[in-house]
Amino acid sequence: MPQPRFDVFPRHDELTQWLRAYAEAAPDLVSLESIGKSHEGRDIWVVTVTNTLTGDARDKPAFWADGNIHSIELTSCTAVLFYLHHLVSGHGADPKVTHLLDTRAIYLCPRLSPDGAELALADRPRHVRSSTRGYPRAEATQDGLTIEDIDGDGRVLSMRIPDPNGSWKQHADEPRLMVPRESGEFGGEYFRILPEGSVAGFDGVSLKIKPSAQALDLNRNFPSFWRQEHAQKGAGDYPTSEPEVKAMVDFVLAHPNIGAAISYHTFSGVILRPMGMMSDQDMIPEDLWCFQHFSAHGTEHTGYPTLSVWHDFKYHPKEVVGGTQDWLYEQLGALYWTVELWSPNRQAGITGYPWIDWFREHPVEDDLKLLRWSDEHCGGRAYVDWQPFQHPQLGAVEIGGWDQINYWRNPPPELREAEVERFPAWMDRIALSLPRLELLRAEAQALALAHDVWKIRLAVVNTGWLPTSVTQLALDHKIVRGVMFEIHLPDIDTGADADIALLVGKPRIEGPQLRGHAPRKSLLALSPDPEPMADRAVVEWTIRAPHGTTIAMTAEAERAGRIRTSVTLS
Repeated sequence: MPQPRFDVFPRHDELTQWLRAYAEAAPDLVSLESIGKSHEGRDIWVVTVTNTLTGDARDKPAFWADGNIHSIELTSCTAVLFYLHHLVSGHGADPKVTHLLDTRAIYLCPRLSPDGAELALADRPRHVRSSTRGYPRAEATQDGLTIEDIDGDGRVLSMRIPDPNGSWKQHADEPRLMVPRESGEFGGEYFRILPEGSVAGFDGVSLKIKPSAQALDLNRNFPSFWRQEHAQKGAGDYPTSEPEVKAMVDFVLAHPNIGAAISYHTFSGVILRPMGMMSDQDMIPEDLWCFQHFSAHGTEHTGYPTLSVWHDFKYHPKEVVGGTQDWLYEQLGALYWTVELWSPNRQAGITGYPWIDWFREHPVEDDLKLLRWSDEHCGGRAYVDWQPFQHPQLGAVEIGGWDQINYWRNPPPELREAEVERFPAWMDRIALSLPRLELLRAEAQALALAHDVWKIRLAVVNTGWLPTSVTQLALDHKIVRGVMFEIHLPDIDTGADADIALLVGKPRIEGPQLRGHAPRKSLLALSPDPEPMADRAVVEWTIRAPHGTTIAMTAEAERAGRIRTSVTLS
């Protein structure tokens, strides 16, 4: 069994080797495919994990997880890889994992943006949001500051320059720490702080941060609620204009058995649930209750609080953003969560803070707590002491401050595995709750009515917790059909003299949606559940066929799997 290191972030070639090693080590459980190529031509890998000895992945309800759609959010790839290892190592050893892979399929995409991640992991890293394609203009802006590693130490930090009109000053008791200059304050020693990087076209007076020549945000390129650049930055030329997003969209659409999904990001240490573009009051109540149910279990398993994107996680009070989350739920009717891994604030003992507003303004005491955490638990590497540097364009500066990639956006190496190991139990729980179509007490029967005339009966039940539609929205938008029953007669002929013929019924019948075993009401509800057995359905056909004929049948629900069975007339 492969033993990947979860304290390091693999580059693309190493990631490929790891995934191939799993497929080679467990061929009955793991298959690997490239679902497309990135802008620079790298494979976008998806791993399918299921026990193929109990059926094909497409015949089973399925769960999707992805990571690393944003370039420097590298721990999200680690979370998906850790789940892969959890599944492969647990099958045959852990009863839950064994049952999960025997009855469900898991699709894992560890790195949706391989180009951006490769740039972040370069020997001299550079930060882009997602992809490396030139956007919104093919040509780069010439003048300004490019955020990158300028001193060659493999980190992108900050630069501070003494300036009497600067916005920052040294903390009175902790001079390493830069704190805001207070309103009305004058007469002190102040600094201007810039991101670390190179500068072009500096006139000695002013400069701007150069707009990224690669400003795409792949998470804004999905079809649902897509808006142009002026309304949603990084959205791309049109929905699914980017090969990475199109690859995922095409794969998911080609796999309608996917009923639930999680996308991993960093950072904040929170679980985000839909919607991003509408309030809870405007959501379908049944779906909101379902999201709240599983979100509560997410908090229980991981310790991460669950937030509504609309109500609790806006980057600006007047700004709303769409993305994968809204597409998977709003257009496909699947359950979907975004997980923002890792919270340095929480590591430093800062709790109860507003998730987004904290970055606009917060108490200096919080900065001191974070600095102590860097000193005591990270060997002083999370917050780097300021060091003089002769900048090729700006002259004498100091470089230091927070190491964004390795300690702020992502956990330090020794904490990465502990951060991602919180999630497999929750993911297992969601996947095991997906609808699952099974024969009701192995009921596929043939009852003799007359000479060579038979009644064929097929009864099925949904053994999952969720209904076969998964969400009410999927029903309302007619995204999924009811259970489709089909009888397969050899050499079918409806003529009166045929040896084999379908006499009553249609070859293909659409049955109802089936509830899962989730209770619809409390036992103390004012009225009983009017449909206490709505988790099962039966269909009958009348046929003419000679003794000894084998009659094949299928029952299929797109999100609950496919049953293949047969009866021999005797």
